[in-house]
Amino acid sequence: MTTDRRPSSAPLILLFTAVVMLVGWTLFRNGFNTASSERLVVYCAHDSVYAEPILRQFELATGMRVDVRFDTEATKSLGLVRQLIQEAADPRCDVFWNNELLGTMELKEQGLLETYRGKAWERLPATFRDPDGQWVGFGGRLRVYVINPDKMPVSEAAMELSLAANSLAEMAIARPMFGTTLTQYSLQWQQWGPERQKAWHDDLHRRGVIEATGNGMVKNLIAAGTCGFGLTDTDDVFVAKDDGYNVAMLPVRVEGKTICIPNTAAIVRGTKNLSAAQRLIDYLASAETELALANSKSRQVPLGPVAAEQVPRDVRPLVEWAQDAADLSGLLPARRACLEWLREAE
Repeated sequence: MTTDRRPSSAPLILLFTAVVMLVGWTLFRNGFNTASSERLVVYCAHDSVYAEPILRQFELATGMRVDVRFDTEATKSLGLVRQLIQEAADPRCDVFWNNELLGTMELKEQGLLETYRGKAWERLPATFRDPDGQWVGFGGRLRVYVINPDKMPVSEAAMELSLAANSLAEMAIARPMFGTTLTQYSLQWQQWGPERQKAWHDDLHRRGVIEATGNGMVKNLIAAGTCGFGLTDTDDVFVAKDDGYNVAMLPVRVEGKTICIPNTAAIVRGTKNLSAAQRLIDYLASAETELALANSKSRQVPLGPVAAEQVPRDVRPLVEWAQDAADLSGLLPARRACLEWLREAE
């Protein structure tokens, strides 16, 4: 009787089963995405406490690795813009998430951004996207008057009276050399003309306006009652409200238009991960991300269509204000001229 000595197939079956289970687990962990080996480098000027969860959620959804470099409070977004310009010959960054617009437009003018008109670009209004497809805006904040209701009424009429008063010792404004105060100055420069803007600035200081180091300090002065009102951004007002201070806000308008400063997302020219970068752009400027930012403590304002009932109640008026926003896309020449004058006037 001959004994069959062929090796058993059981070990092979077990090995195959183990491999299938391992591949299945990897696909499950990476959201059934086979691109888990892809890696993106993101430079991000938005506050890490709000940006980090969104980028990590993108990792979970796609299986891609995202390495993030954040700016510092000292340099704001300018440090990252300068870094991208310095690295132009040998780009290290794939996607730039900026917390404002003018620095992104500077990169576009220098030819450092890629064109991409994806689904995120298509969902945004023309006011908040580059017509050439080199950046897309999302999750904005607005320039507002922050008001202490214990010191003055909260109304457009009361604001006009306060601005016309002989003394502006009750008013605070951030130093206009950077940030959203510079954006406001630049828009006024463009809309009013240089001479009117210079006269407006000089008049504020002649009447004793308090110049603070930044928008956060303006918010603190009003919240503490040191000043009755000031110029800042919506996210700073919400910080004060969350801290229990009695503050209110009204929109700043220039020639009838509000000032809404969006986050911007752009692909850096020379990226070696173009398809992955495009996926991140679509993710950042999606309705889901806009709603996540709206529900964060910064209360960023959705700029594209979203489910209205998912927008926090205190953000809904800001959505209406943002729909009446000035187009900032052509502001770069005015910004440069205004900044040069401010430097000379110091």
